[in-house]
Amino acid sequence: MSNPSIVGFSGNFSRPSKTRAFVDLVVQNIASRHHLSHRTYDVEDVGPSLGAARWQRDLDAQAQTVVADVVAADVLVVGSPTYKGSYTGLFKHFFDLLDPTALRGKPVLLT
Repeated sequence: MSNPSIVGFSGNFSRPSKTRAFVDLVVQNIASRHHLSHRTYDVEDVGPSLGAARWQRDLDAQAQTVVADVVAADVLVVGSPTYKGSYTGLFKHFFDLLDPTALRGKPVLLT
């Protein structure tokens, strides 16, 4: 991705998804106003290696691409459907795999 960039990430693992659509709408709106490159992902884009990964290095190439875009983004828009009063487990697991300092100082919009 060329910088500056905005990346959306949705906690959905099924499609179509209202949450992903909303995250993507916010991403596109901000990107068009500020002339940012943009991309939106969801758990499905990360792929099957996510559930089995104990460390970021355990992710396959497809998942590593998503991680690289999220970490390199100048702005993140993240959203998750509510499941039993909380975010989805795979959504949390994705962010738990990242180095805790990777997102430090990065503006994040929670949707």
